[in-house]
Amino acid sequence: MNPITRRALNLGLLAGCLMTAGLSQAADIEARTIKFPSASNKGHPQVVGVEKFAELVAAKSGGKFTVKPFPGGTLGPDLQTVSAMQGGTMEMTVMNASLLAGNVKEMAIFDFPFLFNNTREADAVADGPVGRKLLDKLQERGLVGLAYWDLGFRQVHTAKKPIAKADDFKGLKMRVIPTPLYVDFMSAMGASPVPMPFTETYTALEQGAIDGMTNPLLNILDGKYNEVSKHLTITNHMYTPQAVIVSKKFWDKLSATEQQILRDAAQETALFQRKYARDEAAKVLAELKKRGMNVIELPAEEQAKLRERAKPVVEKYTKELGAIVPEMLAAVEKARAAR
Repeated sequence: MNPITRRALNLGLLAGCLMTAGLSQAADIEARTIKFPSASNKGHPQVVGVEKFAELVAAKSGGKFTVKPFPGGTLGPDLQTVSAMQGGTMEMTVMNASLLAGNVKEMAIFDFPFLFNNTREADAVADGPVGRKLLDKLQERGLVGLAYWDLGFRQVHTAKKPIAKADDFKGLKMRVIPTPLYVDFMSAMGASPVPMPFTETYTALEQGAIDGMTNPLLNILDGKYNEVSKHLTITNHMYTPQAVIVSKKFWDKLSATEQQILRDAAQETALFQRKYARDEAAKVLAELKKRGMNVIELPAEEQAKLRERAKPVVEKYTKELGAIVPEMLAAVEKARAAR
């Protein structure tokens, strides 16, 4: 056999193998529709992330997977969605990772006040072994964690009384994420914590049922909280990544190829969504000032008081959460040292 004939034969065999592999992979992908609700409104970086994920999944599945976004909490609040996912009637969602502490207690560590100094540290930890370990624990509770997206550092906004110093928290009714750690944190600040689903907070502020709440900047403009809150205090007191999760009952029906499509798309979206969210947050702060919100930067000595008051809360939950705490703190220190 001459070299040209041999080369042509080899190329033909290679093409045949690739075609067979492609057909095999295609056979592993069925037509599926995935409901993907989220609490934020259309246009919010959380929802933009869902839309980008849908685009990537469609491309990776050859159009066989259709991801349907349901923004604005239209299918219910976050924890109700989680229950539906565990029951197998909902496929996916994205939400504050710490809200999953009722399912995996170690997730509460993402509510540790002043844990991260910046988003670079948060990304390094979330994408590293500790972040993966926390997501993997969700499988025991009927959920599969795929990736972490961004919502930003939490700030404080109030309807009437501004918070210009640490003592200004005293006596205020402050809505908190419905997790025990957040309740304890707000109590330590001197406020009266009011646990409440996010979807109920605008009306509560408008009617005076609460005096204020905490939110990432992105949520304040998206939810029009500037209409019912006059004052915004920059505290950066917590950074909670957004966990992208799938119903395990749905996940277990998927082939390995289909599972990889969702995992890859969620992780690719994370890179896009984080940058988009952070760029938007800077624009939001400028817009809130433009719309007349009173923006207060806490002096360093007042910020130090908040950190000091938070220490007993950290100590309490360090005991409760066990081994994950030193692992997390070591990961944060490693990320901090790598700058």
